[in-house]
Amino acid sequence: MQAFSHHSPLFRSPYSISHSSSFSAMSSSLTLPSISFNKLHSSPSTNGFSRNFRYSNQRSRVSMNLSSGSQASVNDALFSDYKASNAFLFPGQGAQALGMGKEAQNVPAAAILYKKANDILGFDLLDICINGPKEKLDSTVISQPAIYVTSLAAVELLRVREGGQQIIDSVDVTCGLSLGEYTALAFAGAFSFEDGLKLVKLRGEAMQDASDAAKSSMVSVIGLDSEKVQQLCDAVNQEVPEAEKVQIANYLCPGNYAVSGGTKGVEVLESKAKSFKARMTVRLAVAGAFHTSFMEPAVSRLEAALAATEIRTPKIPVISNVDAQPHADPDTIKKILARQVTSPVQWETTVKTLLTKGMKKGYELGPGKVIAGILKRVDKAAVIENIGA
Repeated sequence: MQAFSHHSPLFRSPYSISHSSSFSAMSSSLTLPSISFNKLHSSPSTNGFSRNFRYSNQRSRVSMNLSSGSQASVNDALFSDYKASNAFLFPGQGAQALGMGKEAQNVPAAAILYKKANDILGFDLLDICINGPKEKLDSTVISQPAIYVTSLAAVELLRVREGGQQIIDSVDVTCGLSLGEYTALAFAGAFSFEDGLKLVKLRGEAMQDASDAAKSSMVSVIGLDSEKVQQLCDAVNQEVPEAEKVQIANYLCPGNYAVSGGTKGVEVLESKAKSFKARMTVRLAVAGAFHTSFMEPAVSRLEAALAATEIRTPKIPVISNVDAQPHADPDTIKKILARQVTSPVQWETTVKTLLTKGMKKGYELGPGKVIAGILKRVDKAAVIENIGA
């Protein structure tokens, strides 16, 4: 197996990583007010952003009876037979880099996103994106909003490019790596830019606080299949106390799986990896053991924020990190987003499924080329274009 160099995009710590308790998505139904689909995807609180942000595939996939007083029932399995031809893929934490967002200032529709972000976040996000310092940009509470905003700004850069709107309209499925799932949901019209940013802000803060509460770490294991990595984790867990146990946190791509757990457990894993024939281990520069039970303190805060947020049926399928499936029911989406931070990221399965379903071209929108590297690792023939901002 080819070794990854330290300059490989796969070492950009896509914290979008997870494993712990597997979450069984609940299939449920939500009744929505009888209003037009356009109104359903527009909120007065967005100050016109949703009206100007023309999401791809404007066709309504929700059957609605528009007669007075009627309600629409949303089947969570609405997108279960989705097809994938053109896909938008959004990066997660670890893709951030100084200078991102600079190009976006040349496109008014992109530049305004940073202005809106400043009002919501209470600080100058663009200044940190462009000028740093890098340590500040890399922090969980800054990098998550920064990547969310920059990724959606990249959509606006694509829109003004010749043929860009046609590309956006052709997209029939979207997904994102951990944090990127929020970006994908915003793109698909499940919530407004502003509401999504508020959720991402709280998510970053809650994950940082959970990380501060216990000493934990993450490490990438390179050169083993997922079964061998699980065996390595099992061997470690026989030697460390419960509070130090480790588990696969991100099923990223063949030969690259991230493990999270107590810092002592991660250290033991690093010492044992060679004996399991791992090519190498790489400690990830993240705050803690993301996508494991170490993040449990963040769940209740996310649940409360999600309960207060209007989430609508996406206009196109958005693939969940938790189960690699699209969901249509807003209540189910809320449950999954709350549990995402403690659940394993099923990114390898997501990418393989998109390819199996006939994806002709993928577009990575936002900073970095982490996702392009992963896609090529799964299938060297896969076609993907990066759209930065």
